[in-house]
This record gives sequence, structure tokens and C-alpha cells, in this order.
Amino acid sequence: MKNTFFNSSLFLKGATFLLVTILLTNYSSNAQQKYGPKPIEGRWDITVNAGSKKSPSWLEISHSGLKTFVGHFVGDGGSARPISKINVTDNKISFSIPPQWEPSETDLQVEGTLSGDQLTGTMKSPRGQTYTWVAVRAPKLIDLKEPTWGKAIKIFNGKDITGWEAMGATNQWIVKDGVLTSPKSGSNIRTTDTFKDFKLHIEFRYPEDSNSGVYLRGRYEVQVSDSYGMEPVKDQLGALYGFIKPLVNPAKKAGEWQSYDITLVGRLVTVVCNGITIINKQEIPGITGGAIDSNEGEPGPIMIQGDHGPVEYRNIVLTPGK
Repeated sequence: MKNTFFNSSLFLKGATFLLVTILLTNYSSNAQQKYGPKPIEGRWDITVNAGSKKSPSWLEISHSGLKTFVGHFVGDGGSARPISKINVTDNKISFSIPPQWEPSETDLQVEGTLSGDQLTGTMKSPRGQTYTWVAVRAPKLIDLKEPTWGKAIKIFNGKDITGWEAMGATNQWIVKDGVLTSPKSGSNIRTTDTFKDFKLHIEFRYPEDSNSGVYLRGRYEVQVSDSYGMEPVKDQLGALYGFIKPLVNPAKKAGEWQSYDITLVGRLVTVVCNGITIINKQEIPGITGGAIDSNEGEPGPIMIQGDHGPVEYRNIVLTPGK
């Protein structure tokens, strides 16, 4: 009798455990179906139709817990901004975020609708203008294979701006004593050639409180700014502007020559500043403010920011990937 009771107890305990496991599995499966990732989630490369002008933007949507959606947004200027809540109803989204650099108290308001694998919608700017926009899924651009490299190319000849073109109405860039110089705020400048994966060596110098940036493929800004003695942050020297802060800040004092050695493979970037690795194979989530476009899957130029103060560059050498 003792053995029979003992075996019956074990059977009941086993059956109870099995039942609970099945119920929990079904609940978990149902919860994932109900609250799991939605088709609208992910990263989106946006083109804004602002009259005759097309401006790039970027949006990331992700779920937080059971029912809340959050994200990040990049406009045609400024840095990546967090979105505390994105309203998602079926295939529609809406959100608002406060202005960043605009002299306004009004939020940016965004609405969009998912159709197939494309988002379309409207944006109402803090200044009150309403624009339409179209977005496509951002490409993954992650390849963990070790790249092979071609021959190093001097993309600045030290004599003139052959191979470069100013991007504004006024070209303030000059070449003096082998140095590409922007003596005052004016136009950005870019290479006429475009590149996919590459290693870039570039040296720069700026006066106190000046600011510039080196745009990789014309879309991802590595910040150049007077940051001596500061803690590393996402918008100072060595940062992928608004996205990735450097591990340390090796900035020299204003007026001294400094250097970047940057490797870009897909979305993975490594930045060496003044001989110190400050970003190591980090993923760039999306375009930064001031990008030439949002076509992340395409090759792009090296672009240098010239609209934030005086700056000088020299010894610009690029090694393309094969």
C-alpha cells in the first residue's frame, strides 16, 4: 500500500507539473503573438518632401514591455532624439517630440501609415509647416567578415580642391600651404567620388570654440570640436554625433594638429583619435543630422562640415575596400 500511494503521488505531481508547463507555454506563445514585435518596428530611412527640396530623416521604432512603443528620430539637422512614446494602432503611428534647435515652443508632430514595407505620412514642423514623407526599411549593413583593402589614395592633393566640390552658394574653402582651409563659416565640401567601405586618415586643426565634422559616406558625422578637457559625450570630439560617445576624450588643445584614423565597414565603425582607439567596431544605428541623404545602402562621399566656424584639414588619405 505504501508503494502504491507513493507512486500515485508522484504521478499526480508529474501530471500537475506537465499541465502547468503546457499552460505557461501557451500563455507565453499567445503573449508573444499579441505583444511581440510588430511589422512596423525597426529602423526606417526617411525622405521628407519639403516643396522643391528633399531632406533626409531617420526613425527607429521598438516595443517597450507589453504595449508601449518608443523610439529615436533624426531630422535634417541636430542629433538623434528619443521618443518617449509612439502611438501604434494597427498599421498607423503618431508621435510628437519637442524642438531641438528651432526657436519654438511647439512640438514636431509626425503621423504615418504602414503599407507593405513602406511608411508614408506627414510631419508638422515646430515652425508650422506641414510636409509629406516616405520611408523604407534601413538596410542591415552588417558583415562580420574581415575586409580586404585596396591601395591608399590621397584624396586631397595639397594644391587645390580638385576632386572636391563646395555644397553651398558660397565657396569659402581655400588651399594654403598644403592645407584645406575654411577661414569662416560657409559651405560644406565633399569629394566628387563616392565610397562604400574604407579606411580614412585625416588631420585637422581648429581655433577655440570652433566646430566641424567629417561625414562618412556623407551620412555619418564624426564630430570635430573644441573639446579639450571635457568628459566624453555623444556630441563632442570623436563621437558619432548623437549616437556613439567615445570611450575616452584624447582631444588636444585648440590650435594643435590632431588626427583621425577611421575604419567603416557596413555600419561598423572604428575611430582612432590621436593614436588612441576611442570607438571599436560599434554599430552606427542610422544617419546623423546634416546627412546628404538617407540612402544608407549606397556608396557616398567624404564630406567635411564648413558651416560651424573656421577649421583646417590636411593629409587626407583613403584606402578603399575591395
